[in-house]
Amino acid sequence: MDLGIAGRWAVVGASSRGLGRACAQALAAEGVNVVINGRDRVSLQATVADLSGAHPDVAVRAVVADLATATGRAELLDVCPNPDILVTNNAGPQPGSLLDIDDAALTHALEGHFFAPIALVRAVIGGMRERRFGRIVNITSAMVATPNPLMAASSGARTGLTSVMKGLQRQTVSDNVTINQLMPERIDSGRQQQLATLEAAALGISVEAARQRQAASIAAGRLGEPAEVGAACAFLCSAHAGYISGVSLRLDGGSYPGLL
Repeated sequence: MDLGIAGRWAVVGASSRGLGRACAQALAAEGVNVVINGRDRVSLQATVADLSGAHPDVAVRAVVADLATATGRAELLDVCPNPDILVTNNAGPQPGSLLDIDDAALTHALEGHFFAPIALVRAVIGGMRERRFGRIVNITSAMVATPNPLMAASSGARTGLTSVMKGLQRQTVSDNVTINQLMPERIDSGRQQQLATLEAAALGISVEAARQRQAASIAAGRLGEPAEVGAACAFLCSAHAGYISGVSLRLDGGSYPGLL
């Protein structure tokens, strides 16, 4: 299927690796010019080389910046102030129960996963509405629908973002500017490796055993692939998805037990 977005411009946050990189790859494969971002220059340059090599007709620009800061966001948007597509993403907040994490961890989660994406959306959405095309996808987490007590900061910040975006999209969808969320769970990325390492230490088991436990917790019996997240993102950004807005799409291998 031709997604009808070749030649458009996308800004993808935290895209030097993991889910952000997968989204940038999927968009570039559709002919979308991409501005990618990360805090590690070496990883970012490697991703630029990979994307440019695989898609030589696509422009790939990179910005080393921390999007949790106003300076970092300004540097990103200086490179592409009027994107057609915005994918917000950031490194996962510190795991932990609300009874154990400190105020600094909560503040950090809110800065990176609530205030930062909202600031980016507010900066670009006016231009999208004027041009009558815009696709915004926020990468959140399955913890929005099924809060885990050991992921308190993640659940709190991302649920707040989801609520704000659900309301906002009602004001923008008539201008062909859609806002949706992706709620991944147990995707085989660096984040899952981090969580497996923490679980292994807590339970006194090997990291490989912890990863097997991760896979067993999913109805599909496996971890998701980053490319599956990227493909879902690309479709929500497509010309065909103008009637889909305000949705939080679960990518959880069929694990969510509820109907709604």
